[in-house]
Amino acid sequence: MATPVPRGCGSIHSDYYLLCDMEQAWGIVLESLATVGVLVTIFLICSLFFLICKVQDNNKRHMISIYFFFLLGTLGIFGLTFAFIIKSNENTRPTRFFLFGVLFALCFSSLLTHAFNLIRLVRGKKPFSWLVLLLLIVSFALVQIVINIEYLVTMLVNYRDDFLLMLSEQANKDFAMLLIYVLFLMALTFLMSMFTFCGPYKSWKRHGAHIFVTVLFSIAIWVVWITMLTKGNQLLNKPAWDDPVVAIALVSNGWIFLIMYIVPEICFLTAPLKLEDYPPDNDFCQPTFIKQTTGVDNRAYTQDEIVRGDREDPSYSPYSSHFQLKTIDTRNDFSIPRPKAQTSPYHDYTGGKGPM
Repeated sequence: MATPVPRGCGSIHSDYYLLCDMEQAWGIVLESLATVGVLVTIFLICSLFFLICKVQDNNKRHMISIYFFFLLGTLGIFGLTFAFIIKSNENTRPTRFFLFGVLFALCFSSLLTHAFNLIRLVRGKKPFSWLVLLLLIVSFALVQIVINIEYLVTMLVNYRDDFLLMLSEQANKDFAMLLIYVLFLMALTFLMSMFTFCGPYKSWKRHGAHIFVTVLFSIAIWVVWITMLTKGNQLLNKPAWDDPVVAIALVSNGWIFLIMYIVPEICFLTAPLKLEDYPPDNDFCQPTFIKQTTGVDNRAYTQDEIVRGDREDPSYSPYSSHFQLKTIDTRNDFSIPRPKAQTSPYHDYTGGKGPM
């Protein structure tokens, strides 16, 4: 029998009915929230490129690479919500199994890399360069990519029919098992974010708090949806709730990423530079500016700064001479030279005798 067309839908395939079904409004609500999330994320990505030239602190400017990859992962999370609103088929099931773990691995890898960099900054150590930050993000996320590719290649090549027609209970277990590495990244990020609170430079702890709160809320969301997907829905005899549970987790976690982490980070990105955020005697941690002043230094001011610096020295005495003294060599002759008599110009004509 053909499935009756629900109210609000036209002549479309039955797999897409939840996108427009007015009776089951959860699909319309979630796709609306996901669409707004996509638009906001795109706006934030564009704002990053606009704010690059306004960042005064070189170390904060290096964080832009972390924010960019984090926003890419968040954008994919909002987009993946549609794959769970659409019914599972031969196209959406591989997409779900592959992209879910990869996108969250990218987001938590960015947060973990940021936490590692903050641990160094809050202790006054040299931060990572932008290239090292980029390599860390890619390395952490690459593990989940390899895991998902290996699983999908094995299932689609050797057990294609069993994979596409797999019962929901077994599919949910495999889906959760593929996310073990993501759970490890989440736990490690939560642990590292607590270490960002230990250090003398308090301004960097604010960024660590953003990571801590974001991961804390994410852990709560993941505990709920994994419990409902693997146990709760079967106990309640509600297998139709599987897709809505995961879709709700995607949308809610995506908005947590935006509200709890990326928006506060962008707000503090162009904050005025504070020299007290860095150790005074560590040249590696001294902030650099985008705009460099050019020209010839005034030597008078430079000499005045040197004199003021000497006065700040505890061994400085205003009554002491600041000229370098040398030991006098007693072998030198310091007698006053005597003037010599000038020779007469007529000496050669008079035979050495003066005028009579």
